[in-house]
Amino acid sequence: MIHPSAVVHPSAQLGEGCEVGPYCVVGEHVVLGPRCRLHSHVVVDGRTTLGANNELFPFACIGLKTQDLKWKGGITRTEIGDHNVFREHVTVHSATQDGDATRVGSHNHFLAYVHLAHDVQLGSHIIMSNVATLAGHVTVEDHAIIGGLAAVHQFCRIGKFSMIGGCAKVVQDIPPFMMGDGNPAETRFINKVGLERNGFAPEVVKALTQAYKVLFREGLTISNALVKIEAELPPSPEMAHLVAFIRGSERGISK
Repeated sequence: MIHPSAVVHPSAQLGEGCEVGPYCVVGEHVVLGPRCRLHSHVVVDGRTTLGANNELFPFACIGLKTQDLKWKGGITRTEIGDHNVFREHVTVHSATQDGDATRVGSHNHFLAYVHLAHDVQLGSHIIMSNVATLAGHVTVEDHAIIGGLAAVHQFCRIGKFSMIGGCAKVVQDIPPFMMGDGNPAETRFINKVGLERNGFAPEVVKALTQAYKVLFREGLTISNALVKIEAELPPSPEMAHLVAFIRGSERGISK
């Protein structure tokens, strides 16, 4: 169902059951999966692919050219999964370097004025509140929550099941299962309520709480804290992911 005022390029591919509302623009290389809904005044352009059941609200702009001044041309892509919601004025930009892609997983909810810059890599089940902003090359793992007006510096990573407070300025990585807040952001505590709501076992929450204390309360270097965690705390997939995430940090973690 395409509104008469919409502009859809003849080469664009629209899946079964797609709805394109008034004054929308769909570009030449766009692929919309089944049952995507573009309410009105939505722009989807560039080499952009959306999976099934995505919903785009008025003035969302998806897949347009990067704002990065290092862009020199070439073919860049924007790849988006299924069941995502892009509220009013959300912007998602394509990658910068030839052959690269901005990627967004599935079941994410992006509130009004959220910005996803070039080359971001997002997982699934993420919530970003109004005006939250990711700079280029930011990675956000599954089930993270980013508060309104929060800003994340380029190349930072946001760990899974973490939560970032509103208006936070994130300039280093936020570890998985933790809460970050402040300007600049600091790791405040584990995301206890979030973990409990997502069904984490009490013993896992307790162990992650102990890991937080070792990392941020005992005055140890990060490397020594990780050694202590591996030696003294009960092993679990969550603990292994936390340790691996911190060891892989290039910008350092928010302390």
